[in-house]
Amino acid sequence: MRREQTPAERKLWRKLRNDQLGVNFRRQHPIGKYIVDFVCLQTKLVVELDGDTHATEEARGYDQERTETLAKYGFRVLRLGNRHVHNNIESAIAQIVEALKEPPLIPPRNAEGDQSGPIVRHS
Repeated sequence: MRREQTPAERKLWRKLRNDQLGVNFRRQHPIGKYIVDFVCLQTKLVVELDGDTHATEEARGYDQERTETLAKYGFRVLRLGNRHVHNNIESAIAQIVEALKEPPLIPPRNAEGDQSGPIVRHS
């Protein structure tokens, strides 16, 4: 968990905080073993901001694993590039608004028929 936000995170957070999109977003929120950049628990939407370091093969593999794990918990993941947020914040917000309209994923059931998922801690 980082104490300091990146410039792109600060810019996006100014648009997401205080229910400006009609739903509550949290930042730097733990879900299972991960800490996500932004999450709307109500709609189970995670928004991740990706910088240049996410372009490597290793990083793409890690991001894919992370997305698949979050999906098992019923979360959808929207990845936005830092440059996109800096260059066209209104387009980034429009993508988030569209993603908020999609239904949450249904987590798979375990062998006993129960839905498995993480303990989501609320601050």
